[in-house]
Amino acid sequence: MTAKTAKSSCTSVARRLVVFVVYDNIVLLDLVGPLQVFSHAPDPATDAPGYECVVASVNGALTTTNTVLSIPSVAAETLADQDIHTLIVVGGDGAIPGMRDAKLVGLVKTLARRAERVASVCSGALVLAATGWLNGRRAVTHWDDCAMLAAEFPEVRVELDPIFIKDGPVWTSAGITAGIDMALAIVAEDLGRAAAFTVARSMVAQMVRSGGQSQFSPALSRQLRDQAGQFEALHAWIAHNLCEDLTVELLAARAGMSPRNFARVYARTMGMTPAKAVAAMRLERAQGLLETTAQGVKQIAASCGFRDEDRMRRAFVGLLGVSPSEYRANFNVS
Repeated sequence: MTAKTAKSSCTSVARRLVVFVVYDNIVLLDLVGPLQVFSHAPDPATDAPGYECVVASVNGALTTTNTVLSIPSVAAETLADQDIHTLIVVGGDGAIPGMRDAKLVGLVKTLARRAERVASVCSGALVLAATGWLNGRRAVTHWDDCAMLAAEFPEVRVELDPIFIKDGPVWTSAGITAGIDMALAIVAEDLGRAAAFTVARSMVAQMVRSGGQSQFSPALSRQLRDQAGQFEALHAWIAHNLCEDLTVELLAARAGMSPRNFARVYARTMGMTPAKAVAAMRLERAQGLLETTAQGVKQIAASCGFRDEDRMRRAFVGLLGVSPSEYRANFNVS
């Protein structure tokens, strides 16, 4: 079974029914994050809610989560004759026994046949893969579950890095908060970018992230390397002064260390030289500006400390394999 049998258009169902499939021991945020997005997305044509949301399970009982809360749901059989706009399989530790539960897998398969779009959040990809719906398709899940997804379902083309992947009418997302990113992208596809930005703003999301972004946050990686916070203040200062000439001598002075000792301790702690760290932060900032603004490449290069377009282009090609213009063409959401 593949999703090729699914309906081709994602705009023909005016009702836009979104069904979330749950089972015991789901991750609560895997459900309520995307549910919040779809529940509050406005239809730009009518200003009415853009979607109708339903939470369904095999028997319609209370579903346990990884928190103290349990989730009410309707029995899946009540949706047997419904046209579903988007079907979303929620993730959680329960996905591992769930992918071997014939009733749950059968439920997802039945509902998927009535859906125009099929999706999973986090380890929900394991349950979705068990239906055969991901066979031959690119897919992603939480980085900690990618190896299991690939081992259990070798016909799935598992990718480790993206926060979400769209392969035809089938969408999969990485761990937890990536489900919110995927939901915002679906809203943008259905209702337009303005509707997605409205929801993101109401949720105080910093930005609408594209699927090509990595699961692995550079800022979080720096914090993990520097758990004692020795260079936390320095990194914050660098982020606000990227257009300056950030020499080792200047950085060492900010850190209150001699240049030689600073370079040695920084490299040992962070796993890279100060110069490479600055270059990475400049690239990170430039990526964000290319994704979310209409600023010219020359302006971005100057504001990020690359000095000129050619230096920024070399950094992009060397580290990402694409030019700034190519990167913007792929990932800009402004």
